Amino acid sequence: MKRKALILGASGLVGGNLLELLLDSGEYETVAALVRKPVGKSHGKLREYIVDFNRLEDFAELFRVDDVYCCLGTTIKQAKTRENFRRVDYTYVVEAARLGSRAGARQFLVVTALGAHEKSKIFYNRVKGEVERDVAKLPFEAVHIFRPSLLLGDRGEKRPGEAAGTVLYGIFSFIFSGPLRKYRAIQASTVARAMISAAREGLSGVNIHDSQSMPLRDEREGARP
Repeated sequence: MKRKALILGASGLVGGNLLELLLDSGEYETVAALVRKPVGKSHGKLREYIVDFNRLEDFAELFRVDDVYCCLGTTIKQAKTRENFRRVDYTYVVEAARLGSRAGARQFLVVTALGAHEKSKIFYNRVKGEVERDVAKLPFEAVHIFRPSLLLGDRGEKRPGEAAGTVLYGIFSFIFSGPLRKYRAIQASTVARAMISAAREGLSGVNIHDSQSMPLRDEREGARP
């Protein structure tokens, strides 16, 4: 039986790639996308809903799917304040997980970040760690947490800090081998394919995927007939 998916964050770098893959996948009969504004895509499987993320509870019925994919995220610069950042990167994500769990979704797949830890002294990493902690407590059959390092790809927006990081990574990429391999920059499309791969495997419990393991999943995904 074909499954149903719901995606949050479909307009972002990973989310945009993931949406394409979900729509192309023969395993999903419908893909619901919760967005702030239209993503500009038309597809027979796509069910697009313009929502107020401060009122996700109003859209609880949409979470009656098999797999919930969450790629929500912002930056301190975009959010302006720590409070706004936390609202997007923690509150919206955990609320989505709670609604998915309550509606009977089997799996929750979420993108956090390398270095995520609830006790980190770095605010960004601490928020991501708190997300992981609280999502992992919910009674899904499986929770998949993806911790990419620097994301590569065309965002369609300017992020000078990330652009500089990408240039520096290109110069010093030879350093990231052996124990440092998990710090290698990773293509957003690789993360998206790894998410699809993990959802297919039928794993249970809480599963952590870092930038070292995701390309291996991507290769297996690419080898599928």
